[in-house]
Formats: sequence, C-alpha cells, structure tokens
Amino acid sequence: MPSDMIAPHLQAFFADYLCRQKRLSPQTIASCRDTFRLLLTFLKDQCGINPSALRIADMEAPAILSFLDYLEHQRGNSVRSRNIRLSAVRSFFRLVALRDPDSIGIATQVLAIPIKRGDKKLIGYLTRPEIQALLAAPDRSKWSGRRDHALLLSLYNSGARVSEMIALKRDAVSFGASTFVQLTGKGRKERTIPLWPETAQVLKAWFRELGEQTNPMAFPNARGNPLSRHGVDYLLTKAVQCATDSCPSLATKTISPHVVRHTTAMHLLQAGVDIATIALWLGHESIETTHMYLEADLAMKEKALGKLDPVESEWKRFQANDPLLEFLAAL
Repeated sequence: MPSDMIAPHLQAFFADYLCRQKRLSPQTIASCRDTFRLLLTFLKDQCGINPSALRIADMEAPAILSFLDYLEHQRGNSVRSRNIRLSAVRSFFRLVALRDPDSIGIATQVLAIPIKRGDKKLIGYLTRPEIQALLAAPDRSKWSGRRDHALLLSLYNSGARVSEMIALKRDAVSFGASTFVQLTGKGRKERTIPLWPETAQVLKAWFRELGEQTNPMAFPNARGNPLSRHGVDYLLTKAVQCATDSCPSLATKTISPHVVRHTTAMHLLQAGVDIATIALWLGHESIETTHMYLEADLAMKEKALGKLDPVESEWKRFQANDPLLEFLAAL
C-alpha cells in the first residue's frame, strides 16, 4: 500500500503507538477512536471518498478546520470537545510526520492549527440541603433504589469521577476501624479516600445483599453487568426528579455526576480543608486545577470583603490636564 494512504498509518497509530508505546487508558483510546470515526465519516460525506481509500493529502489543514467547524456548528459540540478532537488529530499527524517524511508539510500545517479558547464559566455545585435531598430520593424499598443510594452516597463521599465509580470493584473497599476506598483515576494514578461511617454501613449492607456473585463490580446493573455512564446519568436524573418536590431549587440546576464531584470539593473547601488536600482527594494532576473551587466560592469572597474597611470619602473622577492624556482617555 502506498505510504501516503491513511489506513496503514491509522492502524499503526492505534495498534502500536497508543496501545504499546504510550499505553494509554482504554477511555483515552476510545475517545481517539470516536474522533477518527467522526472525521472519516465527515470526509466521506464531503469528498465522496471511502475511508479506506483516503490519502494524507485529503486531510490537509483546510479539511481539518472544516471538520472542527462541523463539530461546533452542526453537531453542537462545545469548544472543549472541539479541542479534544483536535488533540487526537494532532497526535496522529505527529506519528505521520515520523513514518512518512514526504508528508511533513501537511503534518506541519495541521499541527499549527491552534487550540481554540473558550469561555471559562464558574463551576456548578449543590448546597448541603440539595445534596441531602438528592441522597434521600432513591426508593430504598427496591433493589435498584438501594443500589442508587449507595452509588450516589459513594460519589459524594469520595468525589470520584463517574468512570472511576462504574469501574469500582467490591474488593477496592476496605472495611475496618477506618473504612477507605482505593480508586484508580486518570493516568492510572491510584489514591485512597476515607469513607464516613454512614457510607461504610451502607456499602457493607449493599455488598452483603449482592452476596457471592461472580461479578465483582460494586454497582452492577439489573442484568449483573457494570453500569454505563448513561446508566448513571439516568439514575441521577431520576433521583433529581424525585428530590425536586422536597427541594425545588434542584429544578433550576443542571446536575450531572461531575457536579456531584464538584459538590464534594466545594463542601471540603467550605469546611476549611486546604486546597492541596482537596487536590489529592480528587486526584488532580496539578493543584492549579483545584483553584477553580476558590473562584466559585462566593462565601469566602464575602468573608474577605468583610475584612476591608469601606471607603468613607467620595471617589473623584480622573480629569485629564494634558491634550495627549485627553486623547488617550477618549479612546
């Protein structure tokens, strides 16, 4: 097969580069896979060329830019999602530049496509009454309700990502004088999170109910298989609908498993836990990522404002006394 064909490079990218050389997680590889499924389908619709017949020249920078615009304006993807797709394409073209020197020009143009800046919004989180209403919502007279309650309580206690929680196995929870759960997060980083006595009791009762099943998962679905992300989204949406009657403010918020994670971090911060400990609790790579919780905590800002003395004198407006300063002030 000619060296400028996409197919052999793409096969090497997934089978060798991502899996063997970089040893990325299955979730990251799946994200890259979805990127190229979208890209190849887009190029087929635009150019009328089957994916297996595509050449590197068919994936020049203008084609990639058109694909990124398609993601934003037709598929309705966010800027963050667009940038994730671009990162996967860039990673592929770094490998293409090494495997096919004749394509360095095209690869350089694609690698020069900049990451798009998006609006940085304050994170969303729940108040303590809201999270308490949410935890109380599942009907614990049913098997699914007891599972949902145990899952939501574990999410809130641990601040785990949804991917970490649906992959959690029962033997990752250690019961004793102090109960803790061992999570494996991004980059295969392991961390240990202590559990409240209430969470320990709920999980102990839930695991006892599961019995000696062959499935080791902590939170299986009704068929005994691991829960999916969509399954967790569904049970959380159902819990929010039930909790809205007792806590109407929930109806005004968009709630996802990641919002529960943000809620854990915010409540730790409001309880006086230092930002470095919260970063370790959440498994953040850098403490700078955890700073977003400081930005979102209005109560801390109001407390800081209260330490300032109000200005008693009147503010005086700046008056330019020079023609050049008047010109600059008028701009």
